Amino acid sequence: MEVEQMQHCEIRNKHRVERAIIMAAGTGTRMRPVTLDTPKPLIRVNGVRMIDTVIRALQENGIFEIYVVTGYQKEQFACLTENYEGVQLIENPYWDSCNNIASLYVAREHLENAMILDGDQMVYKKEILAPEFTRSGYNAIWTDAETDEWLMQVENGIVRSCSRTGGKGGWQLFSVSRWSREDGKKLKRHLELEFEEKQNRQIYWDDVAMFCHFEEYELGIYPMQEGDLIEIDDFPELCALDSSYCGYETQGRKKQKKNKLDRQAYQNRKTVTAETGGKEQKT
Repeated sequence: MEVEQMQHCEIRNKHRVERAIIMAAGTGTRMRPVTLDTPKPLIRVNGVRMIDTVIRALQENGIFEIYVVTGYQKEQFACLTENYEGVQLIENPYWDSCNNIASLYVAREHLENAMILDGDQMVYKKEILAPEFTRSGYNAIWTDAETDEWLMQVENGIVRSCSRTGGKGGWQLFSVSRWSREDGKKLKRHLELEFEEKQNRQIYWDDVAMFCHFEEYELGIYPMQEGDLIEIDDFPELCALDSSYCGYETQGRKKQKKNKLDRQAYQNRKTVTAETGGKEQKT
């Protein structure tokens, strides 16, 4: 009888992801010069756009209700709704003034039984996005080495603490998380509290559950192996994965210099026009 009760309890506590939210609104400044023309999630790595690996892995796991939160160069994401079944775009109007808490805030109606992911990462193993889960929490990789990434300490499968500054001997947090129906409702409420009432808009959305209201959640982890998923944080890391970008930085600097000269020339023309009574001088 006890075994049957335990099995029933496990089934009752099993959750399933019904939808996904992909964060894709940021400017990707550390990836410049590539992101001057292309949003970071749409950058190709060895011929494949980063966000494509995320969407395909979700759909291969039966997750088709997918919301992509856009901001910077939002018009470039329109093709996703044509290329993929079930993909919908949500605009983040705060993308250039707030941290990424704003992106989840504008998608807060879709947090129940949801998976939240960054769009600027490469998914190499679809199983890490499996929809079944027992408690809300993050994908993570154990590391003995020193890291400056967020590092969680876990006891009996439950996250007991997290360091923003990293450390060693812990579970490195990755930008894939699952949220149950109950915790999704809770996260929505906490997002509204932080974003609307407290005007706490320069934090990561992960801060909300991991630090601001940590005691109200009982988060778990979903272990991965190194190489299952790769987060590309900056331009050197991109070059390390795809050597075709190695000469791009020089081209980007030339382009930035040309744009700067063009802006200066335009400003000079405006000044001359003003000084000549509204008529532009000709040479």
